[in-house]
This record gives sequence, C-alpha cells and structure tokens, in this order.
Amino acid sequence: MKRALLLVAALLLAGCGGSDETARTPPATTAVSGGQSSRTCEAGQTKTKPNGTLKASKEELDPGKNYSLVFETNCGSFTVQLDQKLAPKTAASLVFLANRDFFDGTAFHRIVPGFVIQGGDPTSSGLGGPGYQTVDPPPRNAKYTHGVVAMAKAGDEPAGTSGSQFFVVTAEDAGLPPDYAIVGKVMDGLDVVDKIGTLGDGSEQPTEPVVIRDVLVKAS
Repeated sequence: MKRALLLVAALLLAGCGGSDETARTPPATTAVSGGQSSRTCEAGQTKTKPNGTLKASKEELDPGKNYSLVFETNCGSFTVQLDQKLAPKTAASLVFLANRDFFDGTAFHRIVPGFVIQGGDPTSSGLGGPGYQTVDPPPRNAKYTHGVVAMAKAGDEPAGTSGSQFFVVTAEDAGLPPDYAIVGKVMDGLDVVDKIGTLGDGSEQPTEPVVIRDVLVKAS
C-alpha cells in the first residue's frame, strides 16, 4: 500500500502536458561524456521537444492487426505489445506519437528500483505531455505486474486518463489500484527494462541518463 500511495503522489506530475501541476524538482537528464568505466549504459543526451502543442489524432488502429512499439534506448531495446482491447484510444495515441518521433530524445525521468520506470515526457522533466488526453478506464481487476506498461496521470483525473507519460512495472506486483490505463506489456527485452530499473536513487532520480533514441512502430 505504501508503494501504491507513492506512485499516486508521484504521478501528480504526469497529466496531459500542462505546466500547472505541482511536482518536485525534476532530475537532470543532460548527457554524460563517455569514457566512464562506472557507466551502465552508453552516453545519452536528451533533445528539446515541443510541449503541449499537439491535437489528438482521429485515426484508429486496425483491429485486425497486432501493433508493437520497439523502444531503442542508450541502455538497449525493448518491445511493447500494445493491447487494443484494454486501451484502444491510448494505443492509437502512442502509435500516433511514435510515428511523429515524439518520444525520440526524451528520458526516463523517474526510476524507482523494484517498482517502476517512467518516461514519455517531451520535456524529460515529469511536467510535460502532448497537449491532449485520451481515456481508457482499466478493468476493476487490473493488475500491474512485471512488464506491464500503463499510463501515468494526475491524481485528480478520472481513471484511465492518459497523456504521453507511461510507466513500465519492474516489481513482481506493484500493488496499484485500477486507476491507470494498461496499454500493453513488454514482450521482448524485459532484461533491458530491469537493467534500467536499477538506475534510480532514493529520490527516484536516474543515477545516469536513460534516453529513448527512437520508437519504431510495427504492425502484423
């Protein structure tokens, strides 16, 4: 329960992209020069991205296809199989954003070892978003277990509200209430996710930059 409350409090920073939400000082995500033997990942550098400027796409995904997102990071790659049944609007939104290179150069700005890694913010600060929201309420029996990918939201927003910030569960069971839209699950590269999950300190800040270099959409 303690960790559930911790995530709810921390996700107050993760709404639709407005800057009127209150959050602690975000972690630094600047590049670290190479040549450091203590580094876990390759050097990574964030890019300045537009914040809150997009309008929601009206395009829907083909229900007859399976969609996945391949996240290429400076720590390795992992693949998320999107779940159109649980979150059709949010899945379509993530595909739309990925195809616009929205996530490229953004950081995993929040890392809680043994709990979650959180990214998807164009400002890499924890305060940004695309400028619109989708809503896909999760089922009442939703479980946030190892490898599940769900969407962050502000604590006062309805269940299933999403912008662009997402989290990947690194705990066996995060013990969260059914408030966060479940958009998919890591199907390949879970070891990379777990490695990233070790790169957080006691204040939930990355101990070294973890940067998304590219997100590739695959459909089959």
